[in-house]
Amino acid sequence: MPLDILLTFLGASMLLTLAPGPDNLFVLTQGALYGPRAGICVTLGLCSGLIVHTTIAVLGLSSIFLLSSAAFLGLKFAGAAYLLYLAIGAWRAGASDTALRQSKALTPLQLYRRGIVMNLTNPKVGIFFIAFLPQFTKPEYGALPLQLLTLGAIFMAQVIVIFSAIAVLAASVAHRFQQSNSAQRLLNRASAVIFVLLALRLAFSQR
Repeated sequence: MPLDILLTFLGASMLLTLAPGPDNLFVLTQGALYGPRAGICVTLGLCSGLIVHTTIAVLGLSSIFLLSSAAFLGLKFAGAAYLLYLAIGAWRAGASDTALRQSKALTPLQLYRRGIVMNLTNPKVGIFFIAFLPQFTKPEYGALPLQLLTLGAIFMAQVIVIFSAIAVLAASVAHRFQQSNSAQRLLNRASAVIFVLLALRLAFSQR
């Protein structure tokens, strides 16, 4: 694929990744609550989900969610329910000592799985991939599956860099809140509200 096409795709992908959305807000809250390592583990989980979405886009199976209302509704409500579950946990969290015990209880694998679940239960990601990636492909660039895999890899690489930076920044800012029990409680409650808003956004989203 021509370098100018790849650079154009990279620029567009970075702008989309930086725009406020469910995934980067999710990384931000996890990084703020549990530290930079947690945010990075969640980021890797989200990107593992993107591998699945890229593969599905290559195979053309994302059209299932465009054609089947039942599949779309089932997956999006599962994702909304998972976000509400996380909201309840964040709301119930107490001050900094409680948050510390929770962060120790969450292993990197658990955080990684949390990112995968968050990504795979959002059917709009699959639809986005099948709509966005082909815009940068042409028959003269070579085999279409290889082009889609290349674009998917570039998209995931920039997501890892940007989301990891968001996690580190969020953890740095949240560290100041951890010096105060009331501020830590406020941070937990704010995270819970964000999870609820994300759940509502997903539940009421249209194909």
